Amino acid sequence: MFRRRRREQPEQAFEQESAAPTRASGPWDADEPHPDNDRIDLGGLRLPHNPDFDVRLASVGDQHVGVVILYEDSTLQLQALAAPRSSGLWDEVKTKIRSQAKDLTEQEGPFGSELSGEIKAEGAPRPARYIGIDGPRWFLLAVISGEGAHDEAVSGAFIDFIKDVVVVRGDEPMAREEPIPLRRPNEQAGETADQRPGLNPFKRGPEISEIR
Repeated sequence: MFRRRRREQPEQAFEQESAAPTRASGPWDADEPHPDNDRIDLGGLRLPHNPDFDVRLASVGDQHVGVVILYEDSTLQLQALAAPRSSGLWDEVKTKIRSQAKDLTEQEGPFGSELSGEIKAEGAPRPARYIGIDGPRWFLLAVISGEGAHDEAVSGAFIDFIKDVVVVRGDEPMAREEPIPLRRPNEQAGETADQRPGLNPFKRGPEISEIR
């Protein structure tokens, strides 16, 4: 399980305290005022600490492309992508997902429109819930699968987790739908490949690694 990141430096904490959040909850953009909580620093994502969650990185080759959170018998997958400045990605991503999973239905959730239903995982049907959040120049895709897709206690814990995620987009130019770089805690940011894997929420492939 990942360790918690240390608290913000005093100067950063002072800035956040002097500017109260303008919204009741996140996901937060790193450049907007947000609560100064202990979080796991993964570079492009800062995740809230929950001792009941097992947090792991999902990688393709040497690139960390997402996060998998295990809780009870359910999983929450998070992937942060670069988005255009002028528009979000969720409407477009929803269309892609529904073209591959015909049985998903659209409904309203805590973050707006989302998709839910069953998908085939390793040949067997598995409940799934797709949540998309458009931020400033980023898009966060959250996929809850397993019993947590419809169990209110488990899904509620996942939703609370998502609401305190901080997305660190950075100022570097990035291609549309390019995964925002992630790294292991306390690992220095290094050079990234010219191309990173694009979004495919159904493709099997990322390797899951646990960090203790």
